Amino acid sequence: MGAWNPVGRLDEAAAATLPEWLTPMADAIRGLQATDLTRWLPTTDKGRHAAVLVCLAHGDQGPDVLLIERAARMRAHAGQPAFPGGAVDPGDDGPIAAALREAVEETGLDASGVVPFGVLPDLWVPVSNFVVTPIVAWWQYPSEISPASAQEVARVERVTIAELVEPENRARVRHPSGYMGAGFEVRDMLVWGFTAGILNVMLDRAGWAKPWDRSRIVSLPDDEPEIDE
Repeated sequence: MGAWNPVGRLDEAAAATLPEWLTPMADAIRGLQATDLTRWLPTTDKGRHAAVLVCLAHGDQGPDVLLIERAARMRAHAGQPAFPGGAVDPGDDGPIAAALREAVEETGLDASGVVPFGVLPDLWVPVSNFVVTPIVAWWQYPSEISPASAQEVARVERVTIAELVEPENRARVRHPSGYMGAGFEVRDMLVWGFTAGILNVMLDRAGWAKPWDRSRIVSLPDDEPEIDE
């Protein structure tokens, strides 16, 4: 079952067999530059390395993406929706292996059903000083998921692309610092910052986005301490 490569490299043969619904996304991420995704660019002397898994599946309600909501007790990004992911450990064979391992640890998914087919440019997250590699994957054989680590994850959701692109669910998010960026209001979650920025670009480039009211602003609480653009 599945074509997951346990050493954490792209399985190019499996990626060549992506379903038709994923073709626009596979085409969209080719050639993406870091500057297409963020204004914060990593340098060789900045940050600890991390990886996140942008895991796309086709469920009963159409294409979806796997998101988690971080536990409120987390020291960094507490309560924020995010892609599964975390730091690259010494035992990981690169960012793909790290993203898959973290997804398993956080959601309990069966990694043998996940086919990584794209690696986005490294992105720097200043607030946590991480250099993050987003790994885009086809969840060919979706498995049961739930918060596998209650200390780190409060919720696990497969959010449909239809929900994300619904104009009523789109807004720009304003941080107390003055930062403004893309946002999504879905499943009683406000997705913003780093995660929303990646989703925003990917949905636009794939041609999946719909026109939405960019004058609609959602303000974060005044005590919001972090920007994870």
